[in-house]
Amino acid sequence: MSADKNTATPSQGSTTLVVGSGFVGRALAAHLAAKGEAAVLASRCRPNSQAGPWVRLDATDAVACERVIDEIQPDRLVFVHGPSDVSWCQSNPKRAAEAHTAAAINLTAAARGRRTVLISTDNVFDGNSPANDETATTAPANAYGQAKLAAEQIVRESTDATVLRVSLVYGWEPADSAKWLNFFAACAHRLQRGGVVEAPHDQWTTPVLVDDVAAVSAAALTPGTPELLHLGGPDRVTRAEWAEAIADGLGAPRSRIIRTPKALGRYASRPTYTCLTSTLLDGFCRQHTLQVRGVAEGIRDLLKVAP
Repeated sequence: MSADKNTATPSQGSTTLVVGSGFVGRALAAHLAAKGEAAVLASRCRPNSQAGPWVRLDATDAVACERVIDEIQPDRLVFVHGPSDVSWCQSNPKRAAEAHTAAAINLTAAARGRRTVLISTDNVFDGNSPANDETATTAPANAYGQAKLAAEQIVRESTDATVLRVSLVYGWEPADSAKWLNFFAACAHRLQRGGVVEAPHDQWTTPVLVDDVAAVSAAALTPGTPELLHLGGPDRVTRAEWAEAIADGLGAPRSRIIRTPKALGRYASRPTYTCLTSTLLDGFCRQHTLQVRGVAEGIRDLLKVAP
């Protein structure tokens, strides 16, 4: 397995093992590296866009989890693992559940009490309420939410762990890899090519910029962080409103945003509200000198570095 690592793990200071090399995992590893902290990404496949050291890991393999943690000797772990495509999970509920729960069991066992953060989702709620804070009752309406909630319960039984539920994450991704899971990137690339965007006017979310997710996730590695924390953006918007804001930022006409009912498009299986609120986030951000940006500010900052 050592041959799969692209660099040695730094020996000084704390080391974070980030399990999952997708959009959020890469952003978190890059954020930690920018702060001068050691971070190692772990995933089945080498990420297309790397953010520092990487090691091959199938988190559903208990022996592999033990081996990687024994070799890396991380001080902290972040789990951003498991299939997150809601439609795929709904079509493959058993495989989705097995992937999320096996990873949670294997990694928490191998961690042996190390500080752990699990990145979870607003899909643990049924989507009928516009506001779900840390005290809200969970009731997942889809297979993805059910799988994540099962993983949450496993992680919360371990020592020194935090579950960080995150709302819809957005930021730039290459045009050839941006999926509608990343609404901002897919929408922006399509508008840049002169295309139109169909977006529901009746499906709400609290989008949160990927850089802010990385910053809050890194801060959540601090001991004393609440066992459960919600991270949603400060704005609750419909997909159509969000798409129109992206068009405004790009200087594209709003007429290229086609407002549709969610029942007619790719969001038919999504809850009406994929939103998170929090009774704890403001105080947590003040403590760590963090700011979670709203939609307008997030779009503005992203377009400053538009590809």
